Amino acid sequence: MSTEYYNRYQKFNFNGKYQPLPFIKIEPKSTDKSVLYRQQKDRMDKLSLEYYGNPYHGWLIMLANPQYGGVEEDIPNNEIIRIPFPFKDSLQQYISEVQKYQRLNGTQ
Repeated sequence: MSTEYYNRYQKFNFNGKYQPLPFIKIEPKSTDKSVLYRQQKDRMDKLSLEYYGNPYHGWLIMLANPQYGGVEEDIPNNEIIRIPFPFKDSLQQYISEVQKYQRLNGTQ
């Protein structure tokens, strides 16, 4: 579990202006968790708290489930969703993909 906060917007702030965040795909790992999503009970901040020890990284879970377009409310009730796990490995995956995106698109 991690209480660390990662500001995913920091790499897209240039001279005080934010660029739109690109779609970054979080590839599956054998250590990922699968959970049954219950619309009336689950929220990304709660799942982040349960699996990562902090409520700040629900966006990482949403990136692992791109079929919902980043909209939590579009996840059907009783759908199996993927939780990228463990947190530090999954966060590093994201950071690596952002660096790759920036190298390819010249935004570094």
